[in-house]
Amino acid sequence: MKYDLSILIPARQEMFISNTVADILKNKRGKTEVIVGLDGAWAEPGIPSHPDVRVVYVSTSRGQRGMTNMLARLSKAKYVAKTDAHCAFDEGFDVKLMDVMQDDWTIVPTMRNLHVFDWKCYECGYRSYQGPTPKKCDQCGKSGRLKRKVIWYPKPSPNSTAFTFDPTLHFQYHNSWKAKQEGDLVETMSLQGSFFMLTREKYWELNICDEAHGSWGQQGVEVALKTWLSGGKVICNRATWYAHMFRTQGGDFSFPYHNPEKAITKAREYSRDIWFNNKFEKQTLPLSWLIDKFAPLHSGSDSWFGWHDEKGKETLDMVDQKGREFHAE
Repeated sequence: MKYDLSILIPARQEMFISNTVADILKNKRGKTEVIVGLDGAWAEPGIPSHPDVRVVYVSTSRGQRGMTNMLARLSKAKYVAKTDAHCAFDEGFDVKLMDVMQDDWTIVPTMRNLHVFDWKCYECGYRSYQGPTPKKCDQCGKSGRLKRKVIWYPKPSPNSTAFTFDPTLHFQYHNSWKAKQEGDLVETMSLQGSFFMLTREKYWELNICDEAHGSWGQQGVEVALKTWLSGGKVICNRATWYAHMFRTQGGDFSFPYHNPEKAITKAREYSRDIWFNNKFEKQTLPLSWLIDKFAPLHSGSDSWFGWHDEKGKETLDMVDQKGREFHAE
């Protein structure tokens, strides 16, 4: 079959990858395939066999960006979408995105939160919300009888459609911009990174997963800034949604790659050098242009995102100066 969309899922030690694949197969309505990359570890439980699913296994981990690029090379579709391995989707999400898509866009659905599982105590019946493995039951105090009970429930709210970043290029929700959004197709300054779709041609033209960032971190910022500052648009289609499981509580419910905080810090330093200094080779607009477009980017103070010290002001002043230099060239 000739596919219109390839959904790329880089996965390392992801216990819910089979659920994610099954959810996509259940809810896709177009000529859409799923390409899974098992990055140094086999899936357990296994991924369902299906003619629209391809699975690639590598014995030595390549990292999230490297694996995503490997999967993108296997695609022959017009569009590619990268998604995390713990997501659920709206019925017909794929055609709802493709039907409105333009070739210079990066598009995302509304983002919801995914309730994947509860911890159930089989001694007293008490259930607690998903998170790291509990040492004992909060109700009866006993250990050894706690098991995951899969729920797989996309919560109807919140519905996130506007994203941005602070002066360190750290992800933020952009609620003041969300209040201005009207209609189904709305602009967003940045992305969360757990799902995005664009043309396969644009994916390679913009080097959308630059492996020099390292494996992990800055994915949403990288995709959004490469799209906006090369003359495209980042659009959220509010007529459809996906739900993402957040796992920021540490322990064995944290990220599957080694030293994620160190990797994220490295990626952010690399990213700041590119965007604060307007170094992206496909760039036609400076970062200051994007900041002006989505202003105000503060919360009740004169500095960016409520930074109440000189560092925030210095960052914004530097971005403005680099923007003037970019326009002067």
